[in-house]
Amino acid sequence: MTRAIRVPLKRYFTRFFKKDLLAGLTVGVISLPLAMAFAIASGANPENGIYTTIIAACLVALFGGSRYQVAGPTGAFIPILLSIVLTYGFENLLIAGFLSGIILVFMGLLDMGSLIKFIPRSVTIGFTAGIAVNIFAGQISNFFGLTGLERHESFLFNMQEIIAHFHTINPYSTLTAVICLVVILITPRFLPKVPGSLVGLILSTMIATFFFPNDVITIASAFGGIPSDLPHMQFPDITLEKVQLLLQPALTIAILGAIESLLSAVVADGLTGTHHNSNRELVGQGIANIVIPLFGGIPATGAIARTATNIKSGAATRYSVVISAVFVLLTMLALAPYAGLIPLASMAPVLMVVSYNMSQHQAFIGIAKVKSLSTGVLLITFFLTVFANLTVAVEIGLLLTMMLFVKRMSEIMVVTQVVPDHENHLIDIADQNALHTYDCSQISIFSIEGPLFFGAAQMFSESIMSTIHYDPKIIILRMSRVPIMDITGENHLRMIVENIQKKGITVLISGLNEQPEKKMKKTGLYDQIGQDHFFPHTNNAIAYALEQINKTHCKTCQKINGNECVLARK
Repeated sequence: MTRAIRVPLKRYFTRFFKKDLLAGLTVGVISLPLAMAFAIASGANPENGIYTTIIAACLVALFGGSRYQVAGPTGAFIPILLSIVLTYGFENLLIAGFLSGIILVFMGLLDMGSLIKFIPRSVTIGFTAGIAVNIFAGQISNFFGLTGLERHESFLFNMQEIIAHFHTINPYSTLTAVICLVVILITPRFLPKVPGSLVGLILSTMIATFFFPNDVITIASAFGGIPSDLPHMQFPDITLEKVQLLLQPALTIAILGAIESLLSAVVADGLTGTHHNSNRELVGQGIANIVIPLFGGIPATGAIARTATNIKSGAATRYSVVISAVFVLLTMLALAPYAGLIPLASMAPVLMVVSYNMSQHQAFIGIAKVKSLSTGVLLITFFLTVFANLTVAVEIGLLLTMMLFVKRMSEIMVVTQVVPDHENHLIDIADQNALHTYDCSQISIFSIEGPLFFGAAQMFSESIMSTIHYDPKIIILRMSRVPIMDITGENHLRMIVENIQKKGITVLISGLNEQPEKKMKKTGLYDQIGQDHFFPHTNNAIAYALEQINKTHCKTCQKINGNECVLARK
């Protein structure tokens, strides 16, 4: 569990403040341009992204479950938020964000933080790569300064718009974007500690302002500039009809936000050796997303790149993130008029580089090369994210993963008929070709391995019934390797027991584990079999079985070694 570092104020300023200040300023410098870029790409105004960065960073730092988590608007949200804005309008986006915050809080309170971790890597990489493609494609028009385009939810329609309007290319916008892109790429080589995106924005903006100020679209000309005052609190107009309308988009925002924030927290754990509190993190993210819409902000989540930067910059406590938020706030108040001079063409390469970095192309290629069922899930999730939407992609991806999981788990279930050999070990008579050597016609032993659940229940039933080629007097089911049993598995076991008992055959069970035993007692199957027919070990079950039959009539055993029954060795 992550806990805030509680130290006296004097000790904090002498030991930790300098580290937090440096890390906070670094994160703030990176966060400001990204906040504006993500907001614009999401269909909002740049100040909406700035408000989100300030509020989310503070609240998640104070209430979240990761000490170094930096929250704010992220690239992963862009396709979802843009889709909501285009479909429902910006005001309803605020309501959807508010509802997603409530959902996140409940997810944390219901201890669902650990469940998010079980989402397969093929699904997360698939939709992350798909989101990256959508972000990159969405910035092509700004990169080349195309005009007259209509924005759509569909990837294909947007590509058609770009092709149809490519003749409107603006050479000044293209030059500005290329300058910014080149600076972003080369800055880490010469100035590794300086954010390339910030240097690219400043340099390309200065060039455009001095040499062709009226030939490129800027933030001021497109959005009327950025307010230099604090936002006013305003509660969104929420009605029951709007809640019903926006519940699915809100759920999508909440699920993606949970995934992204917890992935970011895991990255922070790996970099620092700490351990975050998943449920507290979800509650913190939920609180932030409840408050953000009240000030006109867009949904936020944990930002992996900014969190890693915070750690690598030497952050000592969670207050480094609060310092970054204060820096963004002061910068907005002081430099808002100058931010309006930034060309949209300068923002495009920033987002393109972000999309490339978030695409996880190496991991994508690695899974694709395996050519397994996970590859299919990866590709389906990826293409659905690009050509349909993220909601459908995640739903289908998780559904396919569940089906594959059930299939694989059902294949683990193995039912074999076994007999004891001369060394007192149970051997598989099918593999050892020992049916006519060791088998007893009056007692049959079956070894069951694997979870007995709905996916494997039918196979289990068929395996047992098809293996019994005669009617022994006693059947022993060795279940020490059955860890769990669900109600479907119990039902199939009940049908097997009833069919066997109708033939006058006694059923004995050995090595039953705790969970299957509880399930059988609740359903009454335990009493139906008989309490005295359950044994801790197979040896005990065989000894009991030998007492119930007349050994002199066992011709198979007499043929093997005189009057001594092979089963008696157990």
